[in-house]
Amino acid sequence: MLLKTFGWSLGVTAAGFALAALLWGWQGLAVVAILSILEISLSFDNAVVNAGVLKKLNTFWQRIFLTIGILIAVFGMRLVFPVVIVAISAKIGPIEAVDLALADPDRYQQLVTDAHPAIAAFGGMFLLMIFLDFIFEEREYKWLAWLERPLAKLGKVDMLSVCIALIVLLVSAMTFAVAAHQHGGAHADKSATVLLSGVAGLITYLIVGGLSSHFENRLEEEEEREQEAEEEAKKEGRQPSALGLAGKAAFFMFLYLEVLDASFSFDGVIGAFAITNHIFWMALGLGIGAMYVRSLTVYLVRQGTLDDYVYLEHGAHYAIGALAVILLVTIKYQINEVVTGLLGVALIAASFWSSVRRNRAVEAAQGSGGGDEGERALDEEVGSKA
Repeated sequence: MLLKTFGWSLGVTAAGFALAALLWGWQGLAVVAILSILEISLSFDNAVVNAGVLKKLNTFWQRIFLTIGILIAVFGMRLVFPVVIVAISAKIGPIEAVDLALADPDRYQQLVTDAHPAIAAFGGMFLLMIFLDFIFEEREYKWLAWLERPLAKLGKVDMLSVCIALIVLLVSAMTFAVAAHQHGGAHADKSATVLLSGVAGLITYLIVGGLSSHFENRLEEEEEREQEAEEEAKKEGRQPSALGLAGKAAFFMFLYLEVLDASFSFDGVIGAFAITNHIFWMALGLGIGAMYVRSLTVYLVRQGTLDDYVYLEHGAHYAIGALAVILLVTIKYQINEVVTGLLGVALIAASFWSSVRRNRAVEAAQGSGGGDEGERALDEEVGSKA
């Protein structure tokens, strides 16, 4: 199972490392390896959240995610995206941007740094909306019950997440504007760009997420019929078919996944400039890391890990919230990428350990005849102590 799931990733890693060593020697190989590890550590929460969405799709669209999706992730976000933001910021053509990256890497890095406030505002708002919509929704399982229970009640207020996100954006833009005015320099006139980029991130989330929800709701009756068919198949001893979402619903869910992946990629792409200015080292290293994120996503879906460890998705969304805050903070302040990666891993590890404790407690309760009521009581107990 592991070899089948991670086979392509291992093959790409071997080929990428060999290419780096052949073209750029030991230095290039070392930098590519470091960037690969950086991408995996920063994007582990991405894999967990992707798995939660991917399991809703049918087999065909899961394959599309792993083929076309990986091309978008590797070539789009890890190679084309840095070139595009430099081209837009410097008001030059994409080919000129590539020439600049090869001929004057220091200038190229400076242009990317200048574009960071707009990138952080867009990605931060998109990720913040994901976190807010998750935390304000009533859920069967509660990890941090003392926090999630009252927030779920507040979530009944219409458009609360949008209002909070806009308030956060206004505060971020105003803080950046004050700092830029005091210090002057290149960012002095970019507060409006930060505001517009944040609004664009919010609109992107609302459009893509709204379309996904719309078509998903339209197929709700069809899913119910599929579940009834599966139950009948189990009763008759036949293997039920896992269909999942298809058609327009699956397309917009796929689109949502790609925008989500792109938002997660911002910190990795920006963080890579702290390690190297070499555009091809960056693309190769981050591309290898992206392959492992995809493979890990598939592994989580096929193994049913999210169903077995019920708090894992909570931890991933808390990591999303932390990443959103960090991106918005980096509009003004610099934060080391190691902090970002370790914080996300720590939150997911904590949720995984809480899930393990819950599973052990549930097994003990069922063994003593506690049943479903005992399981619900244990969920409350574990959630309150987490």
